[in-house]
Amino acid sequence: MTQLESTDHMALRAEMVRALHEEDAIVSEAVAAAFAAVPRHRFGPDMAPEAAYDLHTVLPVKQNEHGLNTSVISAPHLQGVMLEQADIQRGMRVLEIGSGGYNAALIQELVGPGGEVTTLDIDRDVIDRAREYLDETGYGQVKTVVADAETALAGLGTFDRIIATVTTWDIPLSWISALTPEGRLVTPLTVCGTTRSVAFEREGDGLVSRSYRLASFVPMQGEGAAPDRKVMLREGVALQTDQEQVPLNAAALGRALEGDRLEKWSGAGYDLPDELDWWMVLNLSSPARLHASQGVIESGLVEPSARLGVAALVSEDSIAYRTRRPNAETGAMGFESGVIAHGPQAEALAEQYAQLLREWAANHVRRGAATIRYAPGSAPSPLPRGTVPKRHGYVSVTWA
Repeated sequence: MTQLESTDHMALRAEMVRALHEEDAIVSEAVAAAFAAVPRHRFGPDMAPEAAYDLHTVLPVKQNEHGLNTSVISAPHLQGVMLEQADIQRGMRVLEIGSGGYNAALIQELVGPGGEVTTLDIDRDVIDRAREYLDETGYGQVKTVVADAETALAGLGTFDRIIATVTTWDIPLSWISALTPEGRLVTPLTVCGTTRSVAFEREGDGLVSRSYRLASFVPMQGEGAAPDRKVMLREGVALQTDQEQVPLNAAALGRALEGDRLEKWSGAGYDLPDELDWWMVLNLSSPARLHASQGVIESGLVEPSARLGVAALVSEDSIAYRTRRPNAETGAMGFESGVIAHGPQAEALAEQYAQLLREWAANHVRRGAATIRYAPGSAPSPLPRGTVPKRHGYVSVTWA
């Protein structure tokens, strides 16, 4: 045992595994054994070991000139969730898109000596770092590739599992082709600015989900980067969308936000907010995400729901978004869903939003009710509700 691997490190790792089990981030013996085996602190040597083994702490890998992370090693909680979604078996051939080294080592533990792991990243610095730490920790058999994942997979053969650890706005057709017939793709798919880690399997020429979970990752770089339309309505308030058809008139929407405020209460219970958010962005006719700083929220101009981003319905000059209030009669969480709206069309937007809140509460308020499909080619016209066009195909989501 060296200074790089002490009894304290082993204790921290054992506690991490216990906590991951407790939070249901890991459920299988194989994934637990992988987390117990790989020394996570060795992949983040500049961090305190206690932080490296914290369930919800990422390990920074690279930052841009503004100090923003462009590459990180994901938090153990999210890595555990995605590895369970992937259901990796011994002897499999697995590709990781977005590298840091640690997750590739976990995957190598899962596939065993007879399996093959390749980790790919667009950034040479990231791959060189991963290569160094993989070699130092005994995972030299993991292959490292520098390439843009948008176009590189065609030359790498087929894989039983593909796991993306960067947010994907679209799914290149080469990714689907690179899956074996029984293969599985696990990717953090973003739709209208809302991201879910989706476990896809083949369905005809496209993909169908087997599970999805809440997720947050650094964005894809290179040719597959997401379109990012963002406007500031005023200091501390931003509106963002990745859909070309959604109007983002910053001046008109800023005036609306400063004007009269309409409240509309749906009578529907507020529950499972992450599932509700997924429903809203896929069913609103013109969706965006509203973000507000803590200072703006404390001023009372914008509701607390916007602190981490909330699904908004926008027109050229009006905006509506979700809020809540205590009401023990409407749901398990003791809150009622409502809508805040501003602008000349506030009443119409608020009613459309409230109707969707009622529909959700009446028919879909349970975890995992959505089925997500990805189909190559042009989206149908007119777009059915729950259908979002992408570059290479389209996403369609239905609810049980």
